Amino acid sequence: MKITDLLKKESIKIGGAPVDKQDAINQMVDLMVSAGNINDKEKYKAAVLAREAESTTAIGEGIAIPHAKTDAATKPGLAAMTVPDGVDYDAPDEEPSNLIFLIAAPNTEDNVHLEVLSRLSTLLMDDDFTDALRGAKDADEFLAIIDKTENEKAEEEAAKEAKAAAAAAGGDYPDLLAITACPTGIAHTYMAAEALEKQAKAMGLTLKAETQGSVGAKNVLTADEIAHAKGIIIAADKNVDLARFAGKQVLQTNVSAGINKPEELIKKIVANEAPVLSGDASAAASAAASTEKDSLGHTLYKHLMNGVSHMLPFVVGGGIMIALAFLLDRAGMGTSSYGSSTPLAHFFKATGDTAFGFMLPILAGYIAMSIADRPGLAVGFVGGSLAGAGYSWGWLTGGAAVGGGFLGALFAGFVGGYITKWLEKTCDKLPDSLEGIKPVLIYPLVGILLMGLVMFTVNPIFAAINTGMTNVLEGMGTTNLVLLGAVVGGMMSIDMGGPFNKAAYVFGTAMLEAGTAAGQSIMASVMVGGMVPPIVIALSTTIFKNRWTANDRKAGPVNYIMGLSFISEGAIPYAAADPARVIPSCIIGSAIAGGLSAAFHCQSPAPHGGAWVIAVITNPVMYLVALLVGSVAGCLILSMLKKPLSPEESGLQ
Repeated sequence: MKITDLLKKESIKIGGAPVDKQDAINQMVDLMVSAGNINDKEKYKAAVLAREAESTTAIGEGIAIPHAKTDAATKPGLAAMTVPDGVDYDAPDEEPSNLIFLIAAPNTEDNVHLEVLSRLSTLLMDDDFTDALRGAKDADEFLAIIDKTENEKAEEEAAKEAKAAAAAAGGDYPDLLAITACPTGIAHTYMAAEALEKQAKAMGLTLKAETQGSVGAKNVLTADEIAHAKGIIIAADKNVDLARFAGKQVLQTNVSAGINKPEELIKKIVANEAPVLSGDASAAASAAASTEKDSLGHTLYKHLMNGVSHMLPFVVGGGIMIALAFLLDRAGMGTSSYGSSTPLAHFFKATGDTAFGFMLPILAGYIAMSIADRPGLAVGFVGGSLAGAGYSWGWLTGGAAVGGGFLGALFAGFVGGYITKWLEKTCDKLPDSLEGIKPVLIYPLVGILLMGLVMFTVNPIFAAINTGMTNVLEGMGTTNLVLLGAVVGGMMSIDMGGPFNKAAYVFGTAMLEAGTAAGQSIMASVMVGGMVPPIVIALSTTIFKNRWTANDRKAGPVNYIMGLSFISEGAIPYAAADPARVIPSCIIGSAIAGGLSAAFHCQSPAPHGGAWVIAVITNPVMYLVALLVGSVAGCLILSMLKKPLSPEESGLQ
């Protein structure tokens, strides 16, 4: 497969003039749709915008490569646009982008197209190639330039591989090594590798780059190459296993630096300014220094989100299984042993309880692993289990088991990670002969022992906090609970999948785990708040048609399904295009829905599912009323804030 197999004439625009980044994305998505590569335009656009929210896909030098791997892409494809006057695309060099490629990658196991896209990314590092594309007069010339250059590059790569094989056979190893990886593994991974290899060659050095892309690791570094290399550059935006680089200089940075600062990175290795790693993977990870330091708050947030992201599948899957068990009972299949009065209900309840039981250990384990790499996993996992099991000094006095619950597991995750890091630092003083037993004996044995002592001490403290919170919530009057419902409901719309949204959802699942009526009430408010934003958009595009373009209206009805399914992200494209109006309207609508849900005493034993688990929600009719009132309120506010478009803009004649 060649690049020109994915890029068609109808998806190329020569001489585009987008007014801003959002307009550029809109035009590029339209080009992709015109080529027949997309089955859900808005879902695809949302995936592209979500990737942009992580970091800009502009790489500088006038180039931007927005991309997304999503079910909305029916087949792999490319779209391209030249922008003679340039457009501000938030490039790292702050220069306008005048050559934009959009990538559509299906979310399938067949990744042959990704190899093609990696070739395109590599070609875009060639200034002569990109200048020729910018000067193309029409789509035919644009395609001819790509085809000619791709053929030449293939011959060059074959010659380079043969030369590298011959050099390795003769004991001639690269001076430097690198690993490049971006979250999607489609474009930036390969561009960073190309930039580093070209810069090393310009400096009279040889560099081999291993790319860890969506198609797997390519150009994999060998043990002999690592042993003979002066140092290794890790230009990656995801975790890279460092165990094989112990004893070598390793410079860690992000993939953008690999693309834009290759000379600076190479010079640090040559000047021996990079840290030398010792020990195993965990020691290497803790010793490695990043060229861009995160703030303490952001670092802690990343550790927390690592735990939460691994925990949520257990919460969602287990919670819905438990909700199904309740649904079967409520459907008349049993009245005693609520949730497990029949074999089928018992099956769902037991399976759901088992999945739900992993919530605290997984949360703590992966927080600890984020801090201290793999040795932290066992320590954190044990701490989270102890938080749930109620292991404490009460056991010595014959008292009841006291569990630290969700807060205890959070604490265990961070403590477990930093205990392991302390052990790694302390063990650096041990003889080299003991190096091999650190990760298999010392870290797990001492770490788990210390974690047991810590949780033995603090579990009652967190249990007291949990009990106090539960008592306060249970003792709240309706007004206070309504206020809390409004707050968590509104938080679900602040960033629709970002930190505020996740904080509200995690709080709801934590209270749900406590098993109280107040906890289920909060969970209901959280869920209804998250359902509102897409429905606000859907209602406004349906009722107030003259506020929206034809494309906006066409995609609007999809948000009914997304909203009812508790997928807040359906509103992201609209919020990104007009945040000043969309986000406040959705926040108000979600807060109203969350508050009304609490006022109507609605409770949800399920942490997910939206309207599809309505049968397990207490007072379901009024729950739907809360959803409707909040959505209508948000719709009216949004539609009043947005000015009517002209007939030409709206497409309504």
